[in-house]
This record gives sequence, C-alpha cells and structure tokens, in this order.
Amino acid sequence: MRRRRYELTARFYDLVSLERPVYRVGREAGIAALGLRTGDRVLDVGCGTGLNLPLLRAAVGPSGAVVGLDASSAMLRQAHVRIRRHRWTNVTTVLGDAAETPPTIGEPFDALLFTYTLSVMDRWRQAWSRSLALVRPGGRIAVVDLGLPTGRWRLLAPLAWLACQAGGADPYRRPWQALTRTTADGSHEVFRAGHVHVAAGSSPCG
Repeated sequence: MRRRRYELTARFYDLVSLERPVYRVGREAGIAALGLRTGDRVLDVGCGTGLNLPLLRAAVGPSGAVVGLDASSAMLRQAHVRIRRHRWTNVTTVLGDAAETPPTIGEPFDALLFTYTLSVMDRWRQAWSRSLALVRPGGRIAVVDLGLPTGRWRLLAPLAWLACQAGGADPYRRPWQALTRTTADGSHEVFRAGHVHVAAGSSPCG
C-alpha cells in the first residue's frame, strides 16, 4: 500500500513534500554527520526522487560514488531525471527492496544514509540489518526520521501526525534508536520542535 502511494505521487513528490520549509534541515544535518570525504562510496537507502543526491555528490566529488536504492520504480524515474540533468557519471540507482538487498548493490560502502525511510518501510528492521552489512568496519551511518513535537510544541503534534500519515510514516517507530543503541559514538539531534530526528554513528562492525 505504501509503495503504491509513492508510485502515484512520484511526479509531484518534490512539490508537495514540504522539503524546504520543514524537512531539508534534517537531510542536511544527516549528510553532514556522515563526514563524507572526496572519493567515498555512499549508499542512500530509500533514495526516492533523489533529493539527497546533489548533497551527496558534492560531498564525495567526482572520484567518489553515490548509489541510491529504492523499491519504487516511479520514484527512481524522477531520480534519473535529476542525474541526467547534472550529467553525474558516478551516481547510480538500484531498484530493490532494502529488506532484500539485491546482489547488484555492491559493497563495501564508506557510509550509509537513511532519510525519512525507515518509518515508512514495512520490514524496516530487516532493511536496517541488511543495509548495515553493506558498510565497511568503521563506516559512518546516519538515520534521519520523524517523530511528534514534544514539550511546549505538542500543540503542533496533530499537524505533524497528519504530515506523517500523508507520507505513510509511523511517527511512533523511532528508528534512530536502532542506531544509538548499537554504536558507541552515536549522536542524536532534534529539529523542528521534535518532529525531525537525526542520529549518526560508526558501523557497529568497526
């Protein structure tokens, strides 16, 4: 059902996703927390229309590699438009379910990124564990996802809940905790009054 929703809205997703006013801050913070360097290889799990791709490509440079994985062919078509427009030869996409990582994904990666994806995936724990196996020991991981506003901002919780429902996200899942529980150097930042959470750390295999 959730995948079908994205198939239907892919062409308009960037326009209706509230990216600039609400969610861009988490995307930027998550990518910054990866500490990417020129030449790094990074896997963007649930890359969607490719909103992360310009930031990731700028961070790894022309000698690095960016791979976007997504289960929606319609969303990937929009990502391809972005890639062709910029003529990025080191940015590629793979169609597949992160819970069943396809063998063509390649490994190991220096960094792994989830932005607003784990709260949407039906089998998010499987996607999490399979994706971790693709990161080199000591590689960096970032999780950006959604919760409900807290404290004095709780009055905005109904609006945040509606935004989550529109995107098929579960605001009670708290997937960033999967990262903070398994990394010794994990960090956790909160933005937009508790609506956007950013966690980062090194691969637990390191």
